[in-house]
Amino acid sequence: MTASLRLNPLFLLFLYLCLAGAVAPAQPLDPAFPPPKTEDAADYLFNDTPKTRELHHPSWFKHSFLNLPEELTDAKKRGKLGIIVYFGQENCAYCERLLTVNFTERKDIVLYTQKFFEVIAIDIWGQLPLITPAGQQMTEKSYADQEKTNFTPSLIFYTLQGEEIFRMRGYYPPYRFRAALDYVVGEYYRQENFRQYLERAEPGMVFAEEDLNSNALFSAPPYLLKRHQATAERPLAVFFEQPNCHACDLLHSGPLQNPALLADLKKMEVVQLNMWADTPVQTPSGDKISARAWADQLGLFYTPTLLFFDEQGQEIIRVDSTVQLYRLSKVLKYILDKEYRRYPLFQRWHTEQVIQEQK
Repeated sequence: MTASLRLNPLFLLFLYLCLAGAVAPAQPLDPAFPPPKTEDAADYLFNDTPKTRELHHPSWFKHSFLNLPEELTDAKKRGKLGIIVYFGQENCAYCERLLTVNFTERKDIVLYTQKFFEVIAIDIWGQLPLITPAGQQMTEKSYADQEKTNFTPSLIFYTLQGEEIFRMRGYYPPYRFRAALDYVVGEYYRQENFRQYLERAEPGMVFAEEDLNSNALFSAPPYLLKRHQATAERPLAVFFEQPNCHACDLLHSGPLQNPALLADLKKMEVVQLNMWADTPVQTPSGDKISARAWADQLGLFYTPTLLFFDEQGQEIIRVDSTVQLYRLSKVLKYILDKEYRRYPLFQRWHTEQVIQEQK
């Protein structure tokens, strides 16, 4: 005789509510600011070549004396959740995109950001005195260096207690930027990272059956990338991508069609991985792991993300936001010329390069 297990319906309801509370659906928190239903490929298209750009901060940015502990106190009085520190610079195409699209044209993002945060602008080259949320006194430039703002714009989200809870390096189109706002406003960071949040918000990307963009540039499996014991002959580039990815498609149809850029990439070992797949990988440090687990370990949430490692397996730099031809070509030069040995921050090296090119 087979015994059957019968559970009390009230217990099942209790279990369901507990689980629902622990892993709430990833969705917008405030219906007053509905996000776009889909992303638009046009959001990723703009020219990032150097030129003079007159950038103006939105009028709703906080006019600040850069005493960030005082700004946190004031934000609390005004009923905000915290502050966002914006790191930018003049003539930056990606900063221009953030300021004119996300923070001006996209009214849902403007109103949503204004409701919950004070935004304080920092010039990464500025010499104005500043007090960090931790109480350190330094200049804007020193603060930008301390926070390793390799790419502008960069945004750091702080709680009212001065705790960093999230950062965005580079430009993210409205669709992804809005998801980040929902993640922070909903305090999902208390129970999961942004990658896990997106996995629940967009489950289709995890189970998509479509193939990744192909390119003869990419090495075939098995992916034995270890470099920790024996020095490799070339630097390593790892492209983390996913199916149904506008930004990935545009990377392949745009920059990866450029002969000069392809020539530089051929000087490296280049590997393409599906960020959500169980593809076996041996990492540069020798760990045997799946591509999905490695991406999770690295905290990756954007595709395409490009990681670059030196011949000993040390990460040099990662590009984990929107990237166009000019920026990517300069990142490759920074790596191939080994300029990272003299300039730990790409942004400092790149600015000197621009100055030299203009002479």
